[in-house]
Amino acid sequence: MPKEFGRNRRVADLIQRDLAGLIQREMDSKRFGLITVSMVDVGPDLLNARVFVTNLGDNVDREALIIALNKRAGHFRHVLAQHSQRRTTPRLDFVFDTSIEQGSRLSALIDSVQIKRDNESE
Repeated sequence: MPKEFGRNRRVADLIQRDLAGLIQREMDSKRFGLITVSMVDVGPDLLNARVFVTNLGDNVDREALIIALNKRAGHFRHVLAQHSQRRTTPRLDFVFDTSIEQGSRLSALIDSVQIKRDNESE
């Protein structure tokens, strides 16, 4: 049975914290808005990491954002490796996180059902 906060989770948390600051400094906020690293999932072998990102900004092309981040993934990995004490630094794969949108959509659906039920009971 795996530990709840095993090595993978600790490495993922460190990468998330370090990468969030790095992206804030190095990515164009005028073009992509505010980029947030919502979660990092490190593989069991600690060689690959999937980085989930979201952004706040109007009219931001998500596909262009992910392409830009994946183009710079090697640079981000190099900087992370320089600042860490780890023996290896995982390869980074950036993915847009749609869970926030899905959550708000589900919340709106639940609210609409509740409003309908309240109107029917009156």
